[in-house]
Amino acid sequence: MIGPDPLTSGGAAGGLTNYGHALLPGEGAAMAAFVQDGKRIPRRGEIGLTSDEIQTFEDSGYVMSGSRHRRMEAVRLRKENQIYNADEKRALANFNQEERSKRENKIMGSFRELIYNKTKNKN
Repeated sequence: MIGPDPLTSGGAAGGLTNYGHALLPGEGAAMAAFVQDGKRIPRRGEIGLTSDEIQTFEDSGYVMSGSRHRRMEAVRLRKENQIYNADEKRALANFNQEERSKRENKIMGSFRELIYNKTKNKN
């Protein structure tokens, strides 16, 4: 094979994805990894604990540090929403691209059939 290998993942070049502004470098990708795994995004003071451990502590009655400060909670919600919005936009773009290619293939098929019928009638 000549040239670079084709991309195998659906991500952007180099694995970098734009999750919007106001996120630290790598923060958006780390948060997106939790979202993709279906896990809760850890808050400040919860780093190093698994989602199950955090849930166990909260069920026992502990109040985790990120849950009691309104400003911190607002920042966390805004950042999480940026991640969810970026993922939704990416999914919508992929869906639109698939629909566009299906529509294009259907049109190309009808053109091929039309050309085939025209050339068959001339012979």
